[in-house]
Formats: sequence, C-alpha cells, structure tokens
Amino acid sequence: MNFGNLLRDPGMVLSEIVAREVAAAGYADLRPSLLAVGQHVAAGGTRVTELAARAQLTKASVVAAVDQLERMGYVERVPDPTDGRAKLVVATERARGAEAVARRAIAATRDAWAEAVGEERIAELEGALIDLRMALWPQAE
Repeated sequence: MNFGNLLRDPGMVLSEIVAREVAAAGYADLRPSLLAVGQHVAAGGTRVTELAARAQLTKASVVAAVDQLERMGYVERVPDPTDGRAKLVVATERARGAEAVARRAIAATRDAWAEAVGEERIAELEGALIDLRMALWPQAE
C-alpha cells in the first residue's frame, strides 16, 4: 500500500457512505458529483470561481452543477453584497437538511472507525490531518 492510496481510500469510502445515507434520508437526487460541489458552499455563500477552486473542478463543471442544484432547490444565486456584478451561491433550507444528514453520517462513521482501530488512534490521526491541512493551507479556516 502506498501513502496516496492510504489517504484516498478512506475518503472514498466515507463519500460513498455519506451519499448512501443522504439518499436514504430523502435526498436521492444528490449524486456524489453534486455533493462534491455542494459541500463547498460556505454559510454566507460562495462565488462559483471559489467553488471551482475548492472542488478542484473547472468553472464550467461547477456552473453546470450549480445550475442543477438550483433547479433541484438546494442552492440559489443571490447578489454579492461586496460586488454588485457578482453572484453568490447560497444553500437553501433543503441543502441544510441534507448537510445535517451528511454530518450525522460522518460522525457515525468516525465512531465506527474509532471502534475498529481505537479511539486514541483515530484522535491521533485527526490531529495529524489537521496539522497537515494547516501546513498545506495556512490561511484555511
């Protein structure tokens, strides 16, 4: 096993679990590709260009995903109060419901994985991943 796979594989499994739980809770229209974009919408809204950067997708792909999410009632576009020419993508109540389900699924998965390998080891892993994230993106929230 190589380091890249060790980082990637649990994330892929977690994404599958979240998608399954979100679908089971009544949000079956939220495919993983839409979740990959929607998860990056900040509480106060996010510009499409920033969504593209966060999701590591092209702007065109994100525009298409946002269009679809908007048609499905998960997001809306509103004027950016800091720049009248720009729009922010803002989550709707429906999106916040799906997010709550996803957060519960993530917490339950974390607990199950802690049971499998030990709470101390999971806490250690979380700490190391936080440190790594801060080293890679010092300005990250």
